[in-house]
Amino acid sequence: MLFDSSLRKELGRSFGATLVVLITIVMTMMLIRTLGQASAGHVNPSEIMLVMGFTVLGHLPTILTLSLFVAITATLSRMYMASEMVVWFASGRGLLAFLPPLLRFAWPVLLGIAVLALAVWPWTNQQVRELRERYESRGDVDRVAPGQFIESAGGRRVLYIDKKAADAVRSATGAPAGRTDFGPARPDAETEADAPGGNIFIAATEKGREIVTSARGGRLQTQGAERFVILDQGQRLETDLETGEMRLSEFREYGARVSARSLDSAGLQAPRYRSTLALLRQPDRNNQAEFSWRLGLALAALNCVVIALAGTRVNPRVGRSAGMVFSLFAFAAYYNLLNVGQSWVASGKVSLAALLCLLHGGIFAAALGALLLRHWGGWLPRPWARQPAPSAPPDGQKGAA
Repeated sequence: MLFDSSLRKELGRSFGATLVVLITIVMTMMLIRTLGQASAGHVNPSEIMLVMGFTVLGHLPTILTLSLFVAITATLSRMYMASEMVVWFASGRGLLAFLPPLLRFAWPVLLGIAVLALAVWPWTNQQVRELRERYESRGDVDRVAPGQFIESAGGRRVLYIDKKAADAVRSATGAPAGRTDFGPARPDAETEADAPGGNIFIAATEKGREIVTSARGGRLQTQGAERFVILDQGQRLETDLETGEMRLSEFREYGARVSARSLDSAGLQAPRYRSTLALLRQPDRNNQAEFSWRLGLALAALNCVVIALAGTRVNPRVGRSAGMVFSLFAFAAYYNLLNVGQSWVASGKVSLAALLCLLHGGIFAAALGALLLRHWGGWLPRPWARQPAPSAPPDGQKGAA
C-alpha cells in the first residue's frame, strides 16, 4: 500500500502541474491564432472565446497524453536521482512492479482520452465550422464595421459604410423580409437621397476592370439565393486595366451583388466532422483513415505509459533533463507516425487492421520487451561477458598445501 500510494500521489501532483502548464500554452497559441482569424474576417470577434474553447477541447486528447507521458517520466527521473528506485529494488520491487500502479493511476486519463478522441473531437470540429460558416455566410453589409473597410471575395471587393449607416443597419428591426434600408431611421418624409450618414463606397475588380462605386444611400434586397445592395444617388467609375480607358457614369438607382454564401453541407460530411459511428457505418478509405487517427490517440496514450516506464533512466552526469528531452522526442515521433499512418490508410498503401497491428502493436511489443529486458536483465546469462581469470594463491599457501 505504501508503494502504490506514494507513487500515485507524486504522479498526481506532477500530472496536474504539467496539465496546467500545457493547457496555458495551448490556450495562448489558440488565442493568437483565433485573433488572427477574427482580424481576417473568418471568425466573429464576439465569438473568439467560444471558438478558442472548442479548439482547445478538440486538442485535449493530445494534451492529456503528453501530460501523462511527461508526468511519469519526471516522477521516475526524480526517484532515480534521489536513489528511491534503489531502495525499492533492494526491497524486492523490480521495474515491472511499477507497471500496475502506473496503470491504476492512468486508467481514468486513458478513458477520458478515448472518449474525447472518439466522441468529442468530431463534435468540436462541427461547432467550430458552424460558427465560422455562419459568420462568413452573412453578407458583406451585415459584417461591416463602423468606419472600416471590409474586404471580401478573395480581396476583389472592398465595401465601406460610414458609422451612422452601420449603426442603422443593426437597429433596423422593422424592415420587411428581403429588404433592409441603410441609413438612420427616417421619422418624416425624408428621402433616401437626403438621408444623412448613408454614404456607401464599393471598389471591385472583375473581368479585367476596376470599378469604383459611391452612393449617398442604399438598401439591401434578397432575391433567391443572391443578395444585392441597391444604391441610390451615386456615380460609378470603370477603368480598363489593360488599356487604361476610364468611363464615368451617374445613376439614380444601381444594384450591386454582394457575397452571401450558405452553409456548406457537403463540407460538413468530411470525415473529421462525422461521428465515429458514422465512420464505421461507411468504411471507405477516408473514413478508415480518420478512425485510425482517433483510435490511435487512445492506443498511443496506453503505449506512452509503457514507453515512459521502459525508457526512463537517469545518468547522474546528465541530470533529469535527459528524461524530459526523451519524452518530448518520443511523443513527437509517435504523433508524426499517427499522421503518416492516417495518410497511408487514406491512400490505400496499408489497411486499417495492418496499421493498428504494425504501428501500435509493434510499439507496444517493443516497449514491453524493453521493460522485461530491464527487469530481468540482472539475472539473464551473458555469454558475451568476459569471465575474470582465477587468481593464483600466494606462495605461502602453496607450501602449506
